Amino acid sequence: MRIKSITIRIMHLVIAAATLFLFSARIMAAETVAPLELQPLIQEALKNNHEVWVAEAKWKGSASRVKLAGSLPDPMVMIGYQNEGWSKYSYGKTEGAQWIYGVSQMFPFPGKRALKEEMAARDADTAAAMHRAAQLGTVARVKELYFDLLQAYKELDLVRERASLFSRIEEAALARYATGMGQQQEVLMAQTEKYMLLEREAMLKQKRQAVEAMLTATVGREGGTPFGRPVELPATPFFASGDDLIRQALENSPEVRSREKMLSASQAGVHMAEKEYYPDVTLAGTVLKRSGDFQDMWALTATFNIPLYFKSRQDQALASARAMSSAAIHDLAGIKAMLTASVRDNYSMVRSAEQLMDLYRTGLIPKTNQDFEQSLTSYRNGKIEEITVVSRLKSLLEYETSYWTQFVAREKAIARIEALTGTDDQAAAQGDDHDQQEQK
Repeated sequence: MRIKSITIRIMHLVIAAATLFLFSARIMAAETVAPLELQPLIQEALKNNHEVWVAEAKWKGSASRVKLAGSLPDPMVMIGYQNEGWSKYSYGKTEGAQWIYGVSQMFPFPGKRALKEEMAARDADTAAAMHRAAQLGTVARVKELYFDLLQAYKELDLVRERASLFSRIEEAALARYATGMGQQQEVLMAQTEKYMLLEREAMLKQKRQAVEAMLTATVGREGGTPFGRPVELPATPFFASGDDLIRQALENSPEVRSREKMLSASQAGVHMAEKEYYPDVTLAGTVLKRSGDFQDMWALTATFNIPLYFKSRQDQALASARAMSSAAIHDLAGIKAMLTASVRDNYSMVRSAEQLMDLYRTGLIPKTNQDFEQSLTSYRNGKIEEITVVSRLKSLLEYETSYWTQFVAREKAIARIEALTGTDDQAAAQGDDHDQQEQK
């Protein structure tokens, strides 16, 4: 029954291998594409990413509303006619008949225009900071997906390389079976492990395709253009302390800057609500045109609004503005706390990954590789069971895979730290280019 179960397992894995073959043409075509480099990919994302485009459009729209907010209302032109009596058109015949022409302009109470412009300017600054945040977030996302793709390729390499070692176990099992030292079950076990690698390879290729799909959306590409194999980069240098990173994040993070601008806008809103208790004035000049022996007339008027319903209008507006200002204060404090926690979390990930990488590279991987070679020799000589050799080889594969998992985790954590601290040079250069274009 044990042999029958193993045989059925082998049949399932053979079917998986056949399914994998159906995708081989596409995979081989993707692997012939030019190597994928990180920096050109980031530039492409900053140029084409839809989230960055939306943030930039909002920023430009907010910037164009600053002068609008501080401008005067449109002047009003008035044209009218005054007739005397109902029976006939009496212009030129009676003293009261006249054409009336007037122009008026409303002037807000002193200080209101400046406050409205300040509020709009702070909103534009907030949009600019969110645009910068979108750029940094896009760069970090591209880096994360790039290293996810690299990990998929490296794990595929490891699976293909270690398949040859499983073949060596199979050869040893066949040799033992041929000489009567081993059982057929040992041969089937070795073959099962080898086919399980094919199953794992198929899953890794599916993972690679999923990462490529997400990367396509992030960089803003149309269609399914293959990316090619990512260039294997050296580990990113990282020497900053946690306290320095937190300080940089609080000083440079666009998330903090946007909340500070929102707080400034809300405080200006409070001052604006206080100004609403004071009336605006509308100045009007009127000419009354008469004909015949009747002289023309003119008039100047000033109209004021009276904040009579201040309990239901101005008081409520001021309360709302103060509440928004209080919310902005707590929002700023909250984003600083969250930023500090995120920096500490990612900093811990970097240091932990560095320790584990060193452990795998200098300790576990070479030691397990040595143990495998020794156990394979012992198995050939009949001193140990096959399961011991298989477990050593599987451990070696897991340690090698874990090394690249930690390498990728470290690079992704550094990418997130760069986004949190606003220190990514490429996104900063892209932002400077946009600023220069705006000035032109």
